[in-house]
Amino acid sequence: MILNTGSRTDIPAFYSEWFMNRVREGVVMARNPFFPQQVTRYRIDPEVVDFIVFCTKNPAPMLQYLDDLSAFHQFWFVTITPYGKEIEPAVPDKMKVCESFRQLSKETGRRCVGWRYDPIFLSDRYSVEYHLKAFERIASELEGYTEQVVISFIDLYEKTKKNFPEAKEVPPSERLILGKAMKEIAANHGMQVYSCLEGRDLEQFGVNTGGCMTKEVLEHAIGEELNVPSGVSPARPGCRCLLGSDIGAYNTCRHFCKYCYANYDRTSVLQNSRQHDPDSPLLVGGLHKDDQIKDARQVRYRTGQLTLF
Repeated sequence: MILNTGSRTDIPAFYSEWFMNRVREGVVMARNPFFPQQVTRYRIDPEVVDFIVFCTKNPAPMLQYLDDLSAFHQFWFVTITPYGKEIEPAVPDKMKVCESFRQLSKETGRRCVGWRYDPIFLSDRYSVEYHLKAFERIASELEGYTEQVVISFIDLYEKTKKNFPEAKEVPPSERLILGKAMKEIAANHGMQVYSCLEGRDLEQFGVNTGGCMTKEVLEHAIGEELNVPSGVSPARPGCRCLLGSDIGAYNTCRHFCKYCYANYDRTSVLQNSRQHDPDSPLLVGGLHKDDQIKDARQVRYRTGQLTLF
């Protein structure tokens, strides 16, 4: 099974001590965000956890623990975008993140680390030209350290519209201009561009529109076939990525990015952060007497058969 840490918050950046305590104890729990009394318990055991997937804007706090995670296959997405502090208030300096990315790639292998350049939005400051110049700069910093870059355009979720009311969808014409140019830039730096839930419009330029964390992507990362059970379904319609089994919690990411879909507001994040206990099996707070705890069905996907590319 795939243990996902990154669809609801940024565990490497803010909760690495908690996560490593979970790894050492071999158990982690996660509340259902829609039915909070329902708690799922996962074993953290390389016999049943085929991958631990991380998605972060700052991998630096986890770098010290990579040796401790060596028993597990890992797949990392590191988001590096060109926005300033007015958009991403608590994200570290981008060149420092690039440095951490390179170190991470050296430790885990460049097939196991992907760069995310998303979400893309346009404004007077962040024009098409600005994005292409920034994309070229970051791609040159990461050349040789990854084979993959994922792009997507801003989605106006309700939380995004609340916290970032001036944001607008990127028009189709600009999407095509950016997709075509980014594909060319990435290719010059040894990377394949993947799009994330953007339909097939960019396919004409050679962008991979089939999904950014699919069975095939993960197989390529470790060079081994995965036998994913038929009952394991994608997290979202139109998405083939294996995003289930998330151990994070919404309203806990302290980057406070304006475009964030996972935070309701700053107050909620700070309240939840105060309830965080590094020794708890849950990211926020502890167990309650009326919690309904259910063990996850964890099945090994790796077949032991090597893949040929």
